[in-house]
Amino acid sequence: MVIKTLTHLGYFGLVFLLASVVPAGFLGDPGAAKTAVLVVGVLGAWRYSWAAINFTRAIIFRRIVYPRWKRQRQARFDADPRPSHCYFMVTTYMVDVDITLEVYRSIFRAAAAARDGATIVASVVDGKDARLIRDIFQTMPVDMTGTKLIIDRISSKGKRDAMAKALRILAQLGPSHRDILVFVDGDTVVPENIWAASAPVFTDPKVGALTTDEGAVIGKEGLYKDWFHLRFDQRQVMMCSMGLANRVLTLTGRMSVFRASLATNPGFIEGVDRDYLNHWRLGRVDFLTGDDKSTWYWLLKNGYQTAYLPDVRSWSYEEQPRDTFLESAQVLMTRWFGNMMRTNGRAIRLGPSRMGFFTWWSILDQRVSMFTTLVGPISVAVTAALGTPVVIPLYISWVLMTRYVFCAYIALFRGGQWFPVTHPPILYFGQVVGAAVKTFVFFRLDRQKWTRQGAGAKVVLPAGERVKRLESTAMHVLAISWLAMIIMLVNTFE
Repeated sequence: MVIKTLTHLGYFGLVFLLASVVPAGFLGDPGAAKTAVLVVGVLGAWRYSWAAINFTRAIIFRRIVYPRWKRQRQARFDADPRPSHCYFMVTTYMVDVDITLEVYRSIFRAAAAARDGATIVASVVDGKDARLIRDIFQTMPVDMTGTKLIIDRISSKGKRDAMAKALRILAQLGPSHRDILVFVDGDTVVPENIWAASAPVFTDPKVGALTTDEGAVIGKEGLYKDWFHLRFDQRQVMMCSMGLANRVLTLTGRMSVFRASLATNPGFIEGVDRDYLNHWRLGRVDFLTGDDKSTWYWLLKNGYQTAYLPDVRSWSYEEQPRDTFLESAQVLMTRWFGNMMRTNGRAIRLGPSRMGFFTWWSILDQRVSMFTTLVGPISVAVTAALGTPVVIPLYISWVLMTRYVFCAYIALFRGGQWFPVTHPPILYFGQVVGAAVKTFVFFRLDRQKWTRQGAGAKVVLPAGERVKRLESTAMHVLAISWLAMIIMLVNTFE
């Protein structure tokens, strides 16, 4: 505790030192004032007010609305004697044995705890995984008589194909609208009470799916672990905000729960198996990754709500995919934000009447914020290049202070734990580098790759593909150049 206190005191000492470098009266200079207005003025007020709105909504949901909803849903469920069977669909590929043991034990415990029985379809590629899963099932120290295990051995054609095959197997079992279906990744530990917590939510016929809080299991200390923990803490705040509208912005592939009759609908399965985007320049883009966005979009398009359970948490094992933190963050953000951007445009086109104005505006903000977030650092770089380098320490001190306040709020919302001093700069890193990655994938929606895929041999692209990539690069450079030019004009305008 003493060391943590000293590091935080040192952090504030650095903020004070940076601010003290700025000459007195600097902000009164007309040129610097214009930059300050641009950086922390109109755009800053917009971004901070948007954060304040989401923080406020999150508190209202977590403290007031959700407890009331939970009581109402439970009362409706208790009053209806019809059974609610719990189905599980698990996809396992290239997961360590120790993790597979922990994950499937958690799934079998959750299945055994389901009051009205459970059925598990495990989709595996490796025969060793199939044998291991059967052994775990047969040696569970709890009563498994009400649980059925089906292992679907498949060829390695990708996660979407595996999910579609498993869903077709489940469809043959004829699940009812009262039954639930838990989608689980092979590296995610399922909470034992997932059926008890989820089944009452589906007493509302408008609800098509739900997702829960998430935690990360990362053994090695360092920036990668701090980054993931901060991301999940931020996620809790944003999900609670969106939960107030009963429409979250993603149904995480690690673990989400669906109304079983909807998840086995032929149209839903087709959306998982063969989702695609018709792009005006890139042509047809078949989705490889982003199955969680496909399931979310199908429900959104068909008018179903998607709920959030802030008091139920799954735990996923997260391994650093590359040697360094920067490489790992870039790889993961490219995949995550690529999935987001491929679905973002078509979701916006559904309009606010389909999902409510706040949800629609939040989806629109995903696209707008990738450019507005870059205005601050570009403005500072332009101002420094034009002869006012002292703006750099001022901006850094402002960033360190404001992000510290954000992290303090996020930590208080999570329960008041003391956050590491690395969180504020990591938060800024995630915002700015994340925005830059979003602009990259926005112009390259056809580029997608699973994190566990290796680099592989260099592929010689056809002439048409090379032209597309040159077009993507040209349009990306042009967009950023226009943004920088506008900022430069504002800074030089008298």
